[in-house]
Amino acid sequence: MRRRVRSAAAGIGDDQYRAARPEGNPGQRQGFAAPATLCYQRTVAPGAGANKGKDRGTGMQVETTPIAGVLLITPRRFFDDRGYFVELYQEERYRAAGVDARFMQDNRSLSRPVYTVRGLHFQRPPFAQAKLVQVLRGSIVDVAVDIRHGSPTFGRHVAVTLSAEAGNQLYVPAGFAHGFCTLEPDTEVHYKVSAPYSREHDGGIHWADPALGIDWPAGPDRAVVSDKDRVLPRLADLGPLFHYEGGTDA
Repeated sequence: MRRRVRSAAAGIGDDQYRAARPEGNPGQRQGFAAPATLCYQRTVAPGAGANKGKDRGTGMQVETTPIAGVLLITPRRFFDDRGYFVELYQEERYRAAGVDARFMQDNRSLSRPVYTVRGLHFQRPPFAQAKLVQVLRGSIVDVAVDIRHGSPTFGRHVAVTLSAEAGNQLYVPAGFAHGFCTLEPDTEVHYKVSAPYSREHDGGIHWADPALGIDWPAGPDRAVVSDKDRVLPRLADLGPLFHYEGGTDA
């Protein structure tokens, strides 16, 4: 049975994710006229500005989100009596879908406790990373935060439930902070990145920064967080690390 995410504010299931502006004064300091929250579901509401499930000639389900460049992708599975076969990445097909990054490293993590939070992480230029994230076992709430100064969606985020059962993926361009919270024990996450790890360029934002307005499935009292991630700065404390150039890349 597919697990669903619940929160005190709203129920968020596998077929829903949200892009939100920061709320309150911190968000206004970043140049937002007023707090607002945008919602996008696979059953697309009129005026959501989203593209529901078009394959763009790729044979995959590709969904846009309220933040340009962030894509939800579901590769096609071919089933028979033995199980299924799926191509998790094929460069030409993914480029046609809008994934224009060139990946050079694959990473995999195992998180044993439920509500393990990893993030929000990024690497500074020239080692900025685009990511293609998927779950091999279990499920997560996956989050991408736009940290490109000058972007019309600076400080907003997209959050989507990824699961091994659904087989979906989230493409996160460079210039975004990324993190996730696990919803099941022993969850395994695999992600491709467009630049190798560089300790000197490693950075992050505190996962519970209230200015981001992220509705995590677990609060600070229940989340399992590393010592490193506990002391990450808030978005307002970061300098301009990435600059928006009118597209999806930093």
